[in-house]
Amino acid sequence: CVQPSVPPVPNYKLSMSIPEWLQAIQTYMKMLQYNHTGTQFFEIRKSRPLSGLMETAKEMTRESLPIKCLEAVILGIYLTNGQPSVERFPISFKTHFSGNYFHHVVLGIYCNGRYGSLGMSRRSDLMDKPLTYRTLSDLIFDFEDSYKKYLHSVKKVKIGLYVPHEPHSFQPIEWKQLVLNVSKMMRTEVRKELEKFARDMRMKILKPSSAHSPMKERSRGKSLSPRRRQASPQRRMCRRDKS
Repeated sequence: CVQPSVPPVPNYKLSMSIPEWLQAIQTYMKMLQYNHTGTQFFEIRKSRPLSGLMETAKEMTRESLPIKCLEAVILGIYLTNGQPSVERFPISFKTHFSGNYFHHVVLGIYCNGRYGSLGMSRRSDLMDKPLTYRTLSDLIFDFEDSYKKYLHSVKKVKIGLYVPHEPHSFQPIEWKQLVLNVSKMMRTEVRKELEKFARDMRMKILKPSSAHSPMKERSRGKSLSPRRRQASPQRRMCRRDKS
């Protein structure tokens, strides 16, 4: 019986540029393959502390099982830890196609004045993007244009905060600091909101919304999935997102 080969976890080498390192991480995720089975192999609760999610990421590298978009975000954070010049933040999309809503998430990357992303999807242009985008809105609009090719209309975009580089942090990831109903906004308006948010992020003046404004967070969250149903959109998140 031949054992399936386990892809080696990439190691950062000093000779690597950051884009090369990100490419190595993405190549590793592609070697794990996209999970088409309909069963999620790793349970990821978004509300868990970062330290717990990093343990799950470690498990992913040991098990070498196929992953979906949410697992790819957690794994991407784990593999980029310890690279302080690389800022990581979640980008979530809610789209509409043929009477159904779909959810998808990628890991936004900001480094050296450029934006890009890491992630997994059924569609090659809805996951990783090179570290070449001058603005956050350029990156988001590129995703929106990619979605159009599959006749998906983007309804909402949610941007989280930079994820700390301390793998033992007890704070959870801030998944939705900025929520934009992009289907009801002009692109100029979306760009303005995104650029203001990106500027505030770079200046590190934003704090988790739940920390300073619990009421605002709750009211804003009404249109999102209630907590008790969270497992279902996560499971569905990338299963049918671009089929």
